[in-house]
Amino acid sequence: MKIIIINGPNLNLIGIREREIYGSVSFDEYLKELILLFPKIEISYFQSNIEGEIINKIHETGFAFDGIVLNAGGYSHTSVAIADAITSIKTPVIEVHISNIFAREQIRKTSLLSAKCKGVIVGFGLDGYRLSIESLRNLV
Repeated sequence: MKIIIINGPNLNLIGIREREIYGSVSFDEYLKELILLFPKIEISYFQSNIEGEIINKIHETGFAFDGIVLNAGGYSHTSVAIADAITSIKTPVIEVHISNIFAREQIRKTSLLSAKCKGVIVGFGLDGYRLSIESLRNLV
C-alpha cells in the first residue's frame, strides 16, 4: 500500500509556530513515528506553500497511490482549484486538520475540500494523520 501525506502552506513550521495550536513536535519527527507505526505501508511526504504545486502533486499521485492524506492548511478554506483536483482523481483523499477548525475563526469553519474527500479528521493534533492512514488502510 502506498500513501502520500500532502501538507499545505505554513505546515513546514509545525513545532515552531503557534505551539498552543500545533504542538511542539516537528512534522519530520512525527513522520518518523508514522513510518515506524505502519511498516507495511509506503508513506511518502510532500509539503508546499504554493497552491499549484499541491495541485500538481495531487494529479501526480492521484492515479498511482492507494490514498492521500491532505492537510491543505489555509487553502482548505479558499481553494476551488484544489477541490477540483481532488474531484479529478481516483485515489481516495482524507482531509486532516491538526486543530479543531470549528472552534477557530469564522473563515476556518468552512472547507471547500471536505465534500470532495472520502472523510475528514479534525482536531486531534498530529494524531489526525495516524487516524487518516488507518482509515485509508481499512478502505483497501
